[in-house]
Amino acid sequence: MSATQKSFASELVEVLGQDAISGYTTFKLGGFRFDRDEYFAKITWQAKGQEHSHLMSVDAFLRAVMRDVAWGFFYGWVNFDHVIGTQNHYGSVDMYAGTFNGVLKAAGVDYVENFDTPVIMATFKAILHDWVNEGFDPFAAPEETGSAFGRKHGFNAEAIDRYRIATKRMPGMPDDSPLREDLPVNRQFLDVPQDEPLVHCEPEFEGQLSAFNLFKYMSRSDVTWNPSVTSVCKASLFCPTTEEYILPICHGNDRVEWFMQISDEITWDIADKNDGSPFARIIMKAGDICAMPANIRHQGYSTKRSMLLVWENATPNLPEKYESGELPPYPVSF
Repeated sequence: MSATQKSFASELVEVLGQDAISGYTTFKLGGFRFDRDEYFAKITWQAKGQEHSHLMSVDAFLRAVMRDVAWGFFYGWVNFDHVIGTQNHYGSVDMYAGTFNGVLKAAGVDYVENFDTPVIMATFKAILHDWVNEGFDPFAAPEETGSAFGRKHGFNAEAIDRYRIATKRMPGMPDDSPLREDLPVNRQFLDVPQDEPLVHCEPEFEGQLSAFNLFKYMSRSDVTWNPSVTSVCKASLFCPTTEEYILPICHGNDRVEWFMQISDEITWDIADKNDGSPFARIIMKAGDICAMPANIRHQGYSTKRSMLLVWENATPNLPEKYESGELPPYPVSF
């Protein structure tokens, strides 16, 4: 094992070796095996006494794994595509193949295995550190980064070690997250005003009242499809994000999410959470607001880099209430 491999290896990560041609490491996570070559990620598992496998374009796979790592497996399901994904149980995580694919599930060739969160997190981080080459940023839009393809060449730890920003109150407040002043304005947001609001506090209220230019903050985001928590009020989280190209995962909800389109346009494909059958296509333009119910999965497409505000309800035990039927999957009955 090379010195670089040793840097991510631990008792939590199982390494099967290194391909002599491509130079990439093969990983094992329970009953799953992860291989990559110059173009594809291959995920292998056993079902019905036979070996089954699934191929993904490696750039799409790495973008999906990057979101899982940065989001801490997020709320509910992170479908890498129509076959592979994870489900967060908030302490443990399911890795599945075909479990939420109607055809594979009916054929009985699906497989799911539960892992303690630190175990699957360590494996996914190790995959990123070994499979992401120098010059490729799985957080960036395709036009803003190099290629994920080819044989092993270098590393990009700086890009993959970024995480989702989660404020305690809001950016700019004392001891909270910074306002991104050091980041450049994105090429597609050059027309966004960069002035900040002026706040006058009464004596003795200094540090308790603050404001910032959200458009400026979002215009300086160096990642795509990565909601940053910018407002926390008890269990209410405002999570703005900038979107370009394709949401690298198909998000399956375990609670209702609210979307507000701040600028430009996003097209959303909506499907059944359990089997992937299509429900609807939604085109959101600036000013539009919609709810993503708790019984769907969704994937977005944005040609022009756009601004989206995602409202998350972090109330404890929400997934159990939706799963049991105590709460309907949609927010409003008409």
